[in-house]
Amino acid sequence: MALRVLNNPLLKHKLNIVRQKQTPPDKLRTLLEEIALMSMPLIFEDIPIRVERIETPTGVGDFEFVEEEDFVFVCILRAGLPLLNGALQALPGAGVGFLAIKRKEQNLEAELFYKRLPSLEGKCVVLLDPMLATGGTLNLALSELKPLKPKRLISLNLVASPEGVERIISEHPDVDLFILNIDEGLNPAGYIVPGVGDIGDRLFTEGL
Repeated sequence: MALRVLNNPLLKHKLNIVRQKQTPPDKLRTLLEEIALMSMPLIFEDIPIRVERIETPTGVGDFEFVEEEDFVFVCILRAGLPLLNGALQALPGAGVGFLAIKRKEQNLEAELFYKRLPSLEGKCVVLLDPMLATGGTLNLALSELKPLKPKRLISLNLVASPEGVERIISEHPDVDLFILNIDEGLNPAGYIVPGVGDIGDRLFTEGL
C-alpha cells in the first residue's frame, strides 16, 4: 500500500482553481483533464518498460517503451469522465472501463447501477474519481475490480477526507492511493470540507 500526496505546485494551482465557486463547467472539465494528464508521470514513475531497437531519421538505437495495453483506466461515472480524457492522452492504447456508482443521500451508502469492464487479469488498473469522501464509492469499486485479478490497483483522487483515506488504507491495504490534497474532513452531509462541492453537478449539470 502506498499513499502519496502529489505536492506539485502546478497541480495544486489547478486544483485550487477547481475549488473556486465561480469556475464555470467548461473550465472545470478542462482543468480536470489537465490535472489527470499531468499526474500520469507521477503515478507511473516505477512502471515496467521494454527496450526496442528502432530506426530514427538519423540512426539506430535501443529505446524504452511502455506497454500501453497492460493498463486499464476505470472511470467512476460521471465525475471521472474529464480525468479519463486526460489519462488517455498519456496512454491512448490503454483499456477503459466504467462504473456508475451513486451515493444514497439518506444513509451515504454507495450503490452500483452500471458496470462495463474489459479483462483486468494481470493488468495495472487505475481508478479515476475526483473525490474520496467517505470512502464508500471507492470501497465498492474495489470490491467489483478485485475478483477480476488485476496485477495492481491504483486510485487517483484530487481531494480526499482523512476519514476516507483511513477507511481505504484499513480495508484495502493492497491499493495505491495518489491524492492531490487531503482536506480537513467531512460535513454532516458527507461532503469534503473545504473540498470542491458536488463536482459531478458542477461539471455537467450546474445551471440546468
